[in-house]
Amino acid sequence: MATIDPLNLLLITSDQHRRTAAGCYGHPLAHTPNLDTLAARGARFDAAYCNFPICVPSRASLATGRYAHELGVWDNAAPYIGQRPSWGHRLIAQGHKVTTIGKLHFRRPDDDTGFPDQRIPMHVKEGVGDLYGSLRPDVPRQRNYLNTAANPRVGESEYMRYDAASTREAVNWLASEAPRHDAPWCLWVSYTLPHSPFVASAEDLARYPLEDMQLPVNFRSPAWPQHPHIDYIREQRIQSPEEELEETLVRRTIATYLAMCTYLDRQIGSVLTTLTELGLAGSTRVIYTSDHGEMLGDHGMWGKNLMYEGASAVPLLMAGPDISRGQTVSQPISLVDLFPTIVEGVGASQSAVDADLPGTSLWPAGRGDELPERTIFSEYHASGCREAMYMLRDSTHKYVHHVGDSPQLFNLVCDPDEAHDLASDPQSVPLLNRFDRQLRAVVDPEAVDRAAKADQALRIEAGGGLGVITKRGPIAGGTPAPDQFRER
Repeated sequence: MATIDPLNLLLITSDQHRRTAAGCYGHPLAHTPNLDTLAARGARFDAAYCNFPICVPSRASLATGRYAHELGVWDNAAPYIGQRPSWGHRLIAQGHKVTTIGKLHFRRPDDDTGFPDQRIPMHVKEGVGDLYGSLRPDVPRQRNYLNTAANPRVGESEYMRYDAASTREAVNWLASEAPRHDAPWCLWVSYTLPHSPFVASAEDLARYPLEDMQLPVNFRSPAWPQHPHIDYIREQRIQSPEEELEETLVRRTIATYLAMCTYLDRQIGSVLTTLTELGLAGSTRVIYTSDHGEMLGDHGMWGKNLMYEGASAVPLLMAGPDISRGQTVSQPISLVDLFPTIVEGVGASQSAVDADLPGTSLWPAGRGDELPERTIFSEYHASGCREAMYMLRDSTHKYVHHVGDSPQLFNLVCDPDEAHDLASDPQSVPLLNRFDRQLRAVVDPEAVDRAAKADQALRIEAGGGLGVITKRGPIAGGTPAPDQFRER
């Protein structure tokens, strides 16, 4: 495979953008012209996944190229603090300018995370995060995701204001600071949308008539998948059959989510237009992705926290002067691949201690070459999860390992909606055994589950104990934006 020339890198990330909610991924209604154009002039990855389907651990994996269990980042109250080097460390040590704008969701700006130049950063609340999400396995029932889904509204959220400010900051940086640097630079622009709450402008909502909204997969309770652990998560975190939302409300929430994706797309468009107008497009590669998805009612679920496609699958696009136009990549990849991709893209080198990183550079795939055959890994140890969940994804199948419960198995080629669990089929036994061996080559699932729970128990005690944290409840509406963007 040919090496690539060092170029500037613009990394754009969002929060909670499910892969299918974009026109370039085949959604018939999603108005995302800027993402669609980015895909058309570059490469679209059709099987990209996060390595942990909630914000904080996913972002730790994106930054370090390592899995959450290796970092000890179990939930949204265990943020990345620099415990292992990030790609930011590698770039800065080799003379490359690295600037971040917007949401990082680490602990504090002054931690040595490899990103010392942070503009209007968002980190976990009060440097602690959401300790309620550390409560496992016996937690009070709570309906945070359901209540959020049941209250879509017209207006302007603090996240919208924050993202608009991130766009302005990015545009200003490209105009005033990008020309100062001789070595290739990396600008990471990180948006909060389409993370809930579900709020959108009337103008954006007008694009999405309720009668046109596709209803979620298996959204009625008689069609919900039956699995002991999934049933537990749904009952503890989301809803019982008696609580399911009525159809018109579901359509309103989906329309609002799509309108939020349109708002996000407009922000991205402003940054990409500036890149072109300043003459930087020919010397800059662009990557777009998200930290995880959104279930959006599929299988009776809202939010993330699951290994279903809605929560774990993410969009990933790349474009640049040497990326094949209109390229589609079907091989599974994940966010840990961004570490070697970013380091190589600007012309930096990995360290000897990076030799065991699980990711691989994605630039060859963007130029039409085959990636090594791999199985993608994701994990979950946080709120609502009685026992740990692990996911493996190969070229055809997804395997979900539930510690102490039966696994799930889906053929995503024949069943992209994951409506037919093949785990109980006797013919699946050889495949299940093979996946189990592959999983145990990556992680000891039971030992890591115990380690996560032990660490979470210590943090719960340090945070005031079960009673205090239970009474406080989860952070309503997600991590707050910086003060100047809050509701007035």
